[in-house]
Amino acid sequence: MAFKEEMQDAFQHGFKVYNKDAEETNQWQVLPDKNLYQSLNTKDAEAYEAIGKSGQRVGGAIIAVNGTLGELAFLYVKVGVQSKGIGRIIWSAIETMHPEIKIVENFYTVF
Repeated sequence: MAFKEEMQDAFQHGFKVYNKDAEETNQWQVLPDKNLYQSLNTKDAEAYEAIGKSGQRVGGAIIAVNGTLGELAFLYVKVGVQSKGIGRIIWSAIETMHPEIKIVENFYTVF
């Protein structure tokens, strides 16, 4: 599965887990292509893949960095490997790669 599809699958899965009553009535995509592409085309955007010990992608993130301001567009952990600290590891790696960031804003609110 490609990065885009894995990210969309993770967000759709998260929506279903936290909104069990809405699962049957949800007719819209939680992470539409247009939002994903908009974040990738944002000025100063950076996309990261998180690769696990097996060599397989386990998650990823899209951020934008402008001086000391960091914008988190999306961070996801692949369906099937959640609740193992991977999201925290991804975020920690971003902080390590970008020590200049002092303020982080969330670019999107998905749900």
